[in-house]
Amino acid sequence: MAIQGYADLDAVELARMVADREVSAIELLEEAIERAERVNPQINAVVYPWYDHARENALSGLPQGPLHGVPFLLKDLGTLYAGQPISSGSKVFADTIPDHDSEMVIRYKAAGLSIFGRTTSPEMGITSTTESQLHGKTRNPWNLDHTAGGSSGGAAAAVATGIIPAANASDGGGSIRIPATCNGLFGLKPTRARTPAGPDVGEGWAGMSTVHAVSRSVRDSAVLLDATAGPDIGAPYFAPPPERSWTEEVGRDPGTLRIGVILKPFNECEIDGDCIAAAEHSAELLRSLGHEVEDAVLEIPEEVRNPLFDIVRPSTKLAFDQKAEELGRTPNPEDMEPITWRMISGDMPTATEYIAATRAVHAIGRFVGRWFAGVDGPGYDVMLTPTMATPPLELGKLSLDRDDMLAQGQDVQRTVGFTSLFNASGNPAASVPLYWNEAGLPVGTQFVAPYADEATLFRLAAQLEAAQPWANRKPPVHSDA
Repeated sequence: MAIQGYADLDAVELARMVADREVSAIELLEEAIERAERVNPQINAVVYPWYDHARENALSGLPQGPLHGVPFLLKDLGTLYAGQPISSGSKVFADTIPDHDSEMVIRYKAAGLSIFGRTTSPEMGITSTTESQLHGKTRNPWNLDHTAGGSSGGAAAAVATGIIPAANASDGGGSIRIPATCNGLFGLKPTRARTPAGPDVGEGWAGMSTVHAVSRSVRDSAVLLDATAGPDIGAPYFAPPPERSWTEEVGRDPGTLRIGVILKPFNECEIDGDCIAAAEHSAELLRSLGHEVEDAVLEIPEEVRNPLFDIVRPSTKLAFDQKAEELGRTPNPEDMEPITWRMISGDMPTATEYIAATRAVHAIGRFVGRWFAGVDGPGYDVMLTPTMATPPLELGKLSLDRDDMLAQGQDVQRTVGFTSLFNASGNPAASVPLYWNEAGLPVGTQFVAPYADEATLFRLAAQLEAAQPWANRKPPVHSDA
């Protein structure tokens, strides 16, 4: 029997229903599975379903955590689940079976989540769409000809279509926030080292990559972060703990915030008028709520502007080299996407160039920190930007198998022009869905806070959610249909 209003309920409400015995964990799981089976042929978001395994767990009893019984999906990248396959979107890694859980998965399990499969990712998460030779194209439910974003596009499409209320996601250059804007969701990238990367690595992409979620509601994101944040054993460093739980911040008065608006992409790429309109709409909404909103400027010196490529290329090559050693053979061009092959087969950055890139990461953190603190200017509580410099692009333009690598790179720059800076700086940043363009595509607004200040983002996002709710907006392709 279908659960009344399932797709209108967030994870917190579903967990309450289980706790109050209004519905059981197995009933919620069957609802999510039925919806996935119904809508996935259109969007291609769910891969590696382990339905029977999830049913066994739901029937035998899930841990009594804050999200007990809520169906959940892991991204097909980074989050290891013992005994279940993971491919990282790559033919080389296809059907890898880990023998242990990542610390994030351990914490998801302890929260009581009912994990029943994985969502699509591009190869190694190195582009901002979710298309791969291995798993095909993940489509945007607002328009099937457009990208769902990346690299957490499968996660976002699964949430947007009502399969689940929230999903695991990760972000190394915008990969939580970009799919959030493409699918009309809330997506928060936490502070650097807020969530654990262990036990296999201490950090991802020199600290630029972090793991969290996309969700329909702000409070789901807060509860999930409360359940997963904090260092694991042997962590090389970790973010300062919050004053109180982030769940408590949702609904708290944010006060009058000083908000600086920046509409110029940090990589100086071209920006679409819809993205400017979305940010200006958000700025006016904030003014109506009593905040002090003004135009601002953040200048990052040219010499430290783009460390990402010199970190991602050797990191990706190392992953393939380690897999090659395990397989006992050297991967060849037919094993991977053409652009991936070109990325890892050319000359690698030297050791000094890699160190220079990590120093640039740290320098960017200093520049952004000084901007918020007002050391060289007025100082702000929050920065407002468009999330991307373009609405969701057509499928194929960002794909790693696109013939024109230069054009593909230029299009990628339009998706990360506002996001990747804050992977380098380590600041928490969130995409909030407050605007849809005339074509019916969502266009998000990014909010950035000082280092370790997710609390301000949760308070502000919850205020915006109450003032202009978005969860009732459903894409044309939806599991309710």
